[in-house]
Amino acid sequence: MIHQESLKKRLAKLAVPIFIETLLIMMLGAVDTIMLSRHSDSSVAAVGVVNQIIMLTFLIFEVINLGTSVLCSQYLGARLQKKVVQVVGVSILVNIVIGVSVSLFLFSCAGPILRLMGLTPELMTDGMDYMRIVGAFAFFQAISLTLSASLRSANKAIYPMLVTVVVNILNIIGNYSLIFGRFGFPELGVEGAAISTAFSRGVSMVLLFIILFRKHIHRFPVAYFRPFPWPELKNLMKVGLPSAGEQLSYSSSQVVITFFINMLGVEALATRTYCVNIIMFAYLFSIAMAQGGAICIGHLIGEGKPHAAFLMGKYVMKKSVMITVILSTVLAVFGNTIFHWLTSNEEIIRLGTTILIIDVILEIGRPINIFATNALRAAGDVNYPFYVGLVVQWSVAVGLGYIFGIPLEWGICGMWVAFLLDENIRGAIFVRRWYSMKWTTKGFVAKH
Repeated sequence: MIHQESLKKRLAKLAVPIFIETLLIMMLGAVDTIMLSRHSDSSVAAVGVVNQIIMLTFLIFEVINLGTSVLCSQYLGARLQKKVVQVVGVSILVNIVIGVSVSLFLFSCAGPILRLMGLTPELMTDGMDYMRIVGAFAFFQAISLTLSASLRSANKAIYPMLVTVVVNILNIIGNYSLIFGRFGFPELGVEGAAISTAFSRGVSMVLLFIILFRKHIHRFPVAYFRPFPWPELKNLMKVGLPSAGEQLSYSSSQVVITFFINMLGVEALATRTYCVNIIMFAYLFSIAMAQGGAICIGHLIGEGKPHAAFLMGKYVMKKSVMITVILSTVLAVFGNTIFHWLTSNEEIIRLGTTILIIDVILEIGRPINIFATNALRAAGDVNYPFYVGLVVQWSVAVGLGYIFGIPLEWGICGMWVAFLLDENIRGAIFVRRWYSMKWTTKGFVAKH
């Protein structure tokens, strides 16, 4: 049996760099929002809708990346190095093909997609500019996500973190130069933010490739891929499809909810974009803990130590809920001040401040859901989170969100109450699943 202190050290080694990396990734989005808020509230609303669509398409890449993370973690725990190389090689190849296809789709179909989302004519120009540029280079993100997943699963989370530091600095300089026309560059507004984002993602991909070859997998021997390792691709899909299905369900529900909020007007839409970017900082710690914990759990399952994995899960859940609720309470207390700094629109300030108060209760359930979907997936229990998400998200977050927000006329604050119920109902279901220990029989290496 592994001592509990050893588990905590193992978790800290992964969670700390993941925390810093995730913080910087969130700041990347927040920097765009803050800088564009100096440009106009309507540009914030337009970019918020486009990012929702782009994040939805990024889930296609996650089919492969989630499988990469789970299989690499379990194979590394079981010391099956050849299989690790095969999995990473197949993942990179598949995501290059998928990434280029998605990029072409986003670039060529920007107008029809945004019209389908109900974007108003006043927001359409900004939305089209941003979507065409960021969408055209989506394949940078597809490849970067695969490279990051393989490095993290090999306990090398510090390298993606360092790359994100560089990318953030580049994005801030690029945004400042191109949104506002500084250092001799033209003033491009939303278009400038898009160019800066796409360029930064390209740099990230190149740096991660260099690190992969130098620090993790020095080469991909041709003999490992002749004949093509179809069983590994099949295993990637077996793990990745239901895992990405759960995320696709969540993100699709968010797109539908954004459509409903769009019916409430530009102010509600801008409020949602501001709130999402602010609230992210409350549950950042739980994302890092969940991802670090999931990699550790994958290793422990591969090593044949399910009870140690169970203890790791209990510890991650407890700490995540405690820290997230504290941080969301701080945001609620200073909500008015934060919104006054972001905008002068009194209606947005009023709505946003109310949402931050409601969100404190929501953040009890969210950290459990973030942990459980990552941990159950890492243990090989990939179908359960998908089914729970599909049923509860669509019936409660979407169904009640629509009823509370539009027919009952409670607006965006009413919708947030529905989101609160959704997160906490799913949280209770996942706690029960973790304590049932049924996931201990689902490990991939044991079946192999």
